[in-house]
Amino acid sequence: MTKRLELSQQEKESFSLAIANHCLSLPVWEMEYFHLFLPIITKGEIDTTFLLTLLQGRDKQVVLPKVQGDKLLHFLLTDSTKLKRNQWGIPEPEQGLSVSPEQLDVVFIPLLAWDKEGHRVGYGKGFYDSFLSRCKPEVIKIGLSFFEAVESITDIRSEDVSLDFCVTPLGVQSFVAS
Repeated sequence: MTKRLELSQQEKESFSLAIANHCLSLPVWEMEYFHLFLPIITKGEIDTTFLLTLLQGRDKQVVLPKVQGDKLLHFLLTDSTKLKRNQWGIPEPEQGLSVSPEQLDVVFIPLLAWDKEGHRVGYGKGFYDSFLSRCKPEVIKIGLSFFEAVESITDIRSEDVSLDFCVTPLGVQSFVAS
């Protein structure tokens, strides 16, 4: 997270836009339900509003997470959705139309680091691993990162869910067998 916080606001915006543009080359645009995280500004996360604009411009169903206790709930983003920052500074829907993890086709995943095998490191609370384990097996999991892969993440746990793709300002890395 320190590396992200060292980036200037202009770098974060430029990198976030490049990431959104690289997402256009992903093989996901015929799908319908896209799960998207909104950024925690104080942690220097990727500004996913550029990606949100792309999704809405293509008439995709956008689903946002909401933390409740030790799990994530998922709500369809509509014109009437009201967002409120939670205790961690995450913008999330106050309420709305609930969407089950099994309905999702694509999940964009926040991360702190990722490796060349598609393993990722998050904030360590296990929200996304638990959530992803409830998605259909063919859901496409896409990490978003300002930085390139580290060589290897060694403390992989059995419940950790790997990425299918990771998108950075430089392009797309695929972990899907061709």
